[in-house]
Amino acid sequence: MSAKDYYEKDFYSELGVPKTASAAEIKKAYRKLARDLHPDKNPGNTQAEEKFKAVSEAYDVLSDDAKRKEYDEARDLLASGAFRGFGGGAGPGGGGNPFGGGAGGINLDDLLRNAGGGAGGGGAGGFSDIFSGLFNRGGGAGGATGNPRASRARKGSDLETEVRISFTDAVNGVSVPLNLTERGTCPTCHGVGAKPGTSPRTCPICQGTGLTTRNQGSFAFSEPCANCHGTGSIIDDPCPTCHGERTVLTTRRLTTRIPAGVSDGQRIRLAGKGEPGPGGGPAGDLYVVVHVTAHDLFGRSGDNLTLTVPVTFPELALGTDLQVPTLSGSVRLRVPAGTASGRKFRVKGAGVTRKATTGDLIVTVEVQVPQRLSAEAKKALEEFAAASTADPRPGITAALADRGSGGAS
Repeated sequence: MSAKDYYEKDFYSELGVPKTASAAEIKKAYRKLARDLHPDKNPGNTQAEEKFKAVSEAYDVLSDDAKRKEYDEARDLLASGAFRGFGGGAGPGGGGNPFGGGAGGINLDDLLRNAGGGAGGGGAGGFSDIFSGLFNRGGGAGGATGNPRASRARKGSDLETEVRISFTDAVNGVSVPLNLTERGTCPTCHGVGAKPGTSPRTCPICQGTGLTTRNQGSFAFSEPCANCHGTGSIIDDPCPTCHGERTVLTTRRLTTRIPAGVSDGQRIRLAGKGEPGPGGGPAGDLYVVVHVTAHDLFGRSGDNLTLTVPVTFPELALGTDLQVPTLSGSVRLRVPAGTASGRKFRVKGAGVTRKATTGDLIVTVEVQVPQRLSAEAKKALEEFAAASTADPRPGITAALADRGSGGAS
């Protein structure tokens, strides 16, 4: 893959986000696409699998600040055409070199490597650093040829998965199995890419470095070798399992503990459970997004559980004892006479326990109005209404009376 091929690969378009998208927006877009395109959801759909790979590759770059910065710089440098046309015209140093170089011209690697690095050359890693970091991410032959840039250890990519648990399990905590689909080392060729019994040969064009130097006017700059696609090696007889890609989609199963008190939508970080790091680097992290199924009776507000209990008007008017459920049993609740509909009662310590704190159960009593009345009940209510002399809405009655008298005058 040439540099031009790579920078025309628009990772932002793959995820459907603008270049100015925040990390949160990128993550949200990836999660939706990965969920829709996941191989487990689209068995046998090669188009969805390829799209899933593309989306994963895009997220791998854009979710990492360092990789994203390298990618953006590479696209901006190449797309701007800033390195075209420097061979002609007189420059300050003469000889058609605008930077005053000698007859041999300027090597762009040296120019970028020393930019901002002072005499010691400790500045940017050079244009080839940008592309070696991007194109040799798969750990090609660079390590075997002694290229320290290609073989350096890097942290593996972070992974994200989702799990759905019950309301009770969210409150109490639960251990859940996770099936992760990820790219792993091919089990047939053990990451070599060649058919067992054979081995790759060093690319004769780049001599195993994965990079070639191209002259353009007075400048020379490095780009991934088109012959070996930046891997530094040629595979004449590809592995029948991975077809020379060195990695395959694998399923990994692990069990993790979801802590008590987890909330719906909460992300749990499992350090070191992501993809293995290239070059022997540390593994990335695994983020588990927890979805909690709603309960038939209980709701939740922070660490408090909520429960609405329907009651009759006589129970509120005369008072009653209610037996109400909790997640672990039941409690008796005293409702005093004259209680208003909508009043809340607190049952201490019957809520969610999280980080050594325990919430309460908030019980709301609400009058249940019957849809149908028997003749006896209707007669009893009519007698009750006739015997009731108290006005339930004195403020409204007074306001209406004032308006009536004002209108009469």
